[in-house]
Amino acid sequence: MASEGKLAREPRIGAIAHRDTPTCRLDQRLGDLHVSGDLCVVVNEQGVVLGDLRGKALHADPSKRVVDVMDPAPSTYRPNISTHEMEHAFIESGAKRVLVTDCDGRLVGWLARSDLARSGVEGALEAQPQSPAGPILASSPQLRR
Repeated sequence: MASEGKLAREPRIGAIAHRDTPTCRLDQRLGDLHVSGDLCVVVNEQGVVLGDLRGKALHADPSKRVVDVMDPAPSTYRPNISTHEMEHAFIESGAKRVLVTDCDGRLVGWLARSDLARSGVEGALEAQPQSPAGPILASSPQLRR
């Protein structure tokens, strides 16, 4: 993380990431999940991201296990990435939301394209059309075990 110079004052995505990411385990059945949004991040006991469920996978046959329908190893970003760098990553990937993990792969939260605008990032992001094909990640409260 930059601590000197003009980048030292630039916000980092870890500071604006949403911490209310719903989680689930590999061995859970879809019917046992209580997710009101469009994502459940699959984590192990240490909170390391193993995959995610979104869209059709999240709403598949309730008797299916998470491990059988999850998207393994989703792209993640570190919390020390500047909002400016993240702006460019959103543009390049076409993603609408991304997962934020620490250096050990533990879930920190999620970040939406719109969060950058609210954090004061200005630039090409507002000028770019939003891709309908990018990943759509987390938006609902943490699951209770």
